[in-house]
Amino acid sequence: MYNALTNPAITTKLFNIFLLTFLCSPCISQTTYTKNFDTMDNRYFTKADFNSNFGKEMVSAITVYKRMANSGFKEYALATFDFVFTADTKDKLDSLAAFLTDNYGFTLEPPKKEKNLWVLQGDAIELPYSEDNLLFWAMDLYCKGYAFDCRLNGYGALTDPKHVRFENVENVRADSLLRKGMNALNKTNFGAAIIYFTTALRINPAMKTAFQARGYCKDEIHCWKAARMDYDKALEIDPNYVDALLIRATNKDDAGEHGAALEDYNKVIALDPINDLAYSNRGNTKFSLGDKKGACEDWAKAKSLDSPYAEARLSKECR
Repeated sequence: MYNALTNPAITTKLFNIFLLTFLCSPCISQTTYTKNFDTMDNRYFTKADFNSNFGKEMVSAITVYKRMANSGFKEYALATFDFVFTADTKDKLDSLAAFLTDNYGFTLEPPKKEKNLWVLQGDAIELPYSEDNLLFWAMDLYCKGYAFDCRLNGYGALTDPKHVRFENVENVRADSLLRKGMNALNKTNFGAAIIYFTTALRINPAMKTAFQARGYCKDEIHCWKAARMDYDKALEIDPNYVDALLIRATNKDDAGEHGAALEDYNKVIALDPINDLAYSNRGNTKFSLGDKKGACEDWAKAKSLDSPYAEARLSKECR
């Protein structure tokens, strides 16, 4: 197995590192799935560690892919990765293992004690990989590990240049891959979802829904600039695609680009005047821009459209 963290042998040029950093950035907060490990006083994998190692993890993914390619692996060939997580207690790895089994279809071995740490090993499902696919797949696992206070400690796949296999997509419909991607997305399996959406787009490059959904997945693993590119592509296909406009506006807001976000929210509301989420979010944007009056008006409109989010902002800011 290629261990991306303990045996990196990084040879990637600085340009590639800067490009990866441009596409992704570490999280400020992280959603948990079964236990709120983020509130613990003594985390094994701290937020500071997560942030400081985020860029290194991206470089490691590229290094693993290049090693595979040098061994005869071809772009979009099928591969089954094995992986290792570590933690300071068994129960954290048990929780992670249960999540990965139920939502990712992974095969896990029971955690084992090695010196002062617990180790979890397993095998992923077979999927087609490119350099980008592996990057996003790995970053999803990195983020999921953090959510359970476990550290992704390595991954890899054996490659045999004489037996490289590819998925036969000639008789596969893009919409069937889109459904697979949405199913993975709904299980927060963002790495697999991105791969399914990418394969769908190889078959149908004009599938705006796949671009929008893939962007959402990239946002969820903190690759917000890569996500923006997907939203932009969806809107190149359909400039009036409300779902893409709305999520791109949120992406811009999160990046502090409130003026640009406001433009997207305005267009959403022009296209869909009863979109409660657009009014609620636009209110948040106006408030960030110092327009309290406009924010309160938008939150009031969102409340009249049965928004579940507007009441709290109205009560707090608009008395």
